[in-house]
Amino acid sequence: MAERKCTPAVRTGRLNKAREFRLAAELLEESADGRDDLADAYITMCVHAGIAAADVICCSRLNVHHQGESHDEAVTLLARVDRQLAGDLATLLRKKTASGYGERVSSAADRKQAKRAMDRLVDSAETAGFSVSTYER
Repeated sequence: MAERKCTPAVRTGRLNKAREFRLAAELLEESADGRDDLADAYITMCVHAGIAAADVICCSRLNVHHQGESHDEAVTLLARVDRQLAGDLATLLRKKTASGYGERVSSAADRKQAKRAMDRLVDSAETAGFSVSTYER
């Protein structure tokens, strides 16, 4: 497993990325106004927010995060902290290829599922990130 030791800078940076990608997803959701033409971009932002959030959670609880090409290893690492959150990350990662490279436009159900998974991960990262000092944020 490709694990990288965490520093306060890594945890703060990844938390900021999780927030940034969630905000981008929210902006896409608002501008789509029910249309499907931004669905895949929306899910891609949810995926990136979830990945960054998973890093923060692992940093906070294990003092390491996953770095590498194997998404399965990232899910396995997060499962050491929380199995439900690992399931949320797995859900997002399954959607990554379909939304980023597939020919089919993601459905409303796909978007809803991605949003729920992203929100649980980012909300958990926000809680885990409270141990990061205000100065470091």
